[in-house]
Amino acid sequence: MLTIRKTDARFRDWSELLGLLQRSYAFMDERIDPPSSLHSFDAVNLEEKSKDEILYLAHDSAKLVGCIFGKVNQSSLYVGKLAVDPDYQGQGIGRVLMRELENQARSMELSEMTLEVRIELTENQKAFAAMGFEISKEGSHDGYAKVTFLEMKKQLGA
Repeated sequence: MLTIRKTDARFRDWSELLGLLQRSYAFMDERIDPPSSLHSFDAVNLEEKSKDEILYLAHDSAKLVGCIFGKVNQSSLYVGKLAVDPDYQGQGIGRVLMRELENQARSMELSEMTLEVRIELTENQKAFAAMGFEISKEGSHDGYAKVTFLEMKKQLGA
């Protein structure tokens, strides 16, 4: 049975969360340039990240199967590190996590959600578009002259 909950100070299994993120993002390793920032994370970094951001977790019984981070930025909520365990992908868990985060943003009276998606990951771009996000601009990582990511936004009007 799938359960989604917002984390609180009682959550302690940062190594398990790191493993979920690493498994979920592994498919990108040979496809994106520059490499994912996830490679610089450890359990301590995740715990620190959660102090400044909203974190929802998805569990199937006791197994951690998904997560999503959100960071408030003025009137916007930035979506970062959405992940679903590869064995659970295609079951709508990412959509449920995104909906929970969107509900949180609405309750905080934020006007939009934003995210960044790598230019190479067209399947992710399509998935976010199906959730109501639209491309708002192109961007490049430091040291790159070419476009390496797209910013996507979703308006949260009344």
